[in-house]
Amino acid sequence: MSDFPSKATLTIEPAQLREREPKERLGNWFVEGLGPLEVKGDGSSGCLLIAHGAGAGQQSPYMSRIREALAQHGVQTLAIEFAYMQRMQREDRRRPPPRIDLLVEELSQWCDILTRPEGGNPWLGGKSMGGRAASLLAANEEVAGLVLCGYPFHPPGKPERLRLSHWPSIGCPTLVVQGSRDPFGTREEVEGYALAEGVKVHWLADGDHDWKPRRSSGRSQAELIDEGAAVIAAFMRTHGQVQ
Repeated sequence: MSDFPSKATLTIEPAQLREREPKERLGNWFVEGLGPLEVKGDGSSGCLLIAHGAGAGQQSPYMSRIREALAQHGVQTLAIEFAYMQRMQREDRRRPPPRIDLLVEELSQWCDILTRPEGGNPWLGGKSMGGRAASLLAANEEVAGLVLCGYPFHPPGKPERLRLSHWPSIGCPTLVVQGSRDPFGTREEVEGYALAEGVKVHWLADGDHDWKPRRSSGRSQAELIDEGAAVIAAFMRTHGQVQ
């Protein structure tokens, strides 16, 4: 069902991974006690721990394309898969994600092993639910920055159920890259929110939740993904990162 990670996966202990320089992490790993990790990109623009959305893991076309595009712009992506998604892949059947607080705890465990002993944290982020989990973690722990791709500001069709109560506690640079007609938060809706000064929102014209534009727009999903990746890399370079 999935080719994430590839068959060339090597097993590594968390302590061994923690000691490696960013360029020594490249490749596909199975981290004991946690699961698969794919590391791609040279890291010249920074390192980003990236989580997937609720219904599709890192093998999805969107996640595969955004990681490739980010690598081309110098961002090293550390792609993880939550435990429930790993179970879905093993059993070849769909399962709902667990409570968001459990995903935040799992993400925190990944941060612990990817934080180098001499200091410095990777940026956190992800697609939809993965980005939401990253933002909740950033509200309680110090992180270098946040990259939120298609943030679920509210469930589709329920704009009154905002997922922003923890945002005032986020103190790091935060970038939201959002399709302008994303049903989880359209441009018209989000521009009405009182977001903090440290939050930047970049709009992808006519993009949906997966950054797919309508044919009439004259643009393609690949073009929007590359635009988003370029914006993410520039934002990370601007705000810097301790490697």
